[in-house]
Amino acid sequence: MIKTFEELLIKVKQNKPATITLAVAQEKKLLSAVNDAYKHGIAKAILVGNKAEIEPMAKEIGMDVSNFEIVDIVDKEKACLKAVALVKKGIASLAMKGFVDTFFMLKAVLNKDVGLRTGRLLNHVGVLKVAHDDRLFVISDSAMTIAPTLQEKVDIINNTICVAHALGNPNPKVAVLCAIEKINDKMPATIEAAELTKMNERGEITGCIVKGPLALDNAISLKAATHKGIIHPVAGRAEVLITPDIEAGNILNKSMEYFGRAEKAGIIMGAKVPIILTSRASSETSKLNSIALGILTAEQLKREACNVQNTHDKYGINVNQNISF
Repeated sequence: MIKTFEELLIKVKQNKPATITLAVAQEKKLLSAVNDAYKHGIAKAILVGNKAEIEPMAKEIGMDVSNFEIVDIVDKEKACLKAVALVKKGIASLAMKGFVDTFFMLKAVLNKDVGLRTGRLLNHVGVLKVAHDDRLFVISDSAMTIAPTLQEKVDIINNTICVAHALGNPNPKVAVLCAIEKINDKMPATIEAAELTKMNERGEITGCIVKGPLALDNAISLKAATHKGIIHPVAGRAEVLITPDIEAGNILNKSMEYFGRAEKAGIIMGAKVPIILTSRASSETSKLNSIALGILTAEQLKREACNVQNTHDKYGINVNQNISF
């Protein structure tokens, strides 16, 4: 199981370089990240954006643009559409958001003609490494779904555990976070967390072990869980953290980054392929980590689609209505 971003890069290097599209590529940190990905041998990039701005920026950071294809589109919205369309056509494997508002990138992803929509919920998945812990924490949703319903939380878990599977964890421990670990009628998130646990026990959510409600301390600290008498495989050992809403998720994600000095990566799940999406403030290292995570998860999506198809072929049942790969 992959436990560090260094191990993630080593794993991705074992495969042939993927081709990614960078939508609105005219930004130095982004160009530096895709250049690093090229040097590491994990990805080639098609730079979609304003060529007149891309070329001098690349020169400033010592990037040889002859190693990259540039698609010259000045309009940012059209650049997003083109970047996504290249993935739709199979010319590239996955797309990355560049120097543009997330709204325009997601609008392109959901476009009926050239987009990558599947009908599933889109959610952000962050992967973070805190220095004193030997786990990679997989967190959702901190950037997309404002106040998820029970069914949307099911979708979030299903999308998120695919990332954990890609990291080599076949049965990740999923904590559904709340302020407390007990069910409280005045706190709907605790009721939904308990229902998600039951759904997992009934086999309605598979590929993971789910427990909720759990407060953050007894989700990640075995000492805290033992002190409170919580006995469960997830308690104190959680690897996937599902937050009750976007505010809790965003604060948790950024607290880990800025207070815990966590390394991080981020992608959007729920489309036909992962969408590499990082904050404009993210470092070049974070952007490189996100590229590697996106590539690894894209391969996992292919494997899962293949497994579903093999089940269909073996048993002659129609399972394709439940997938969109």
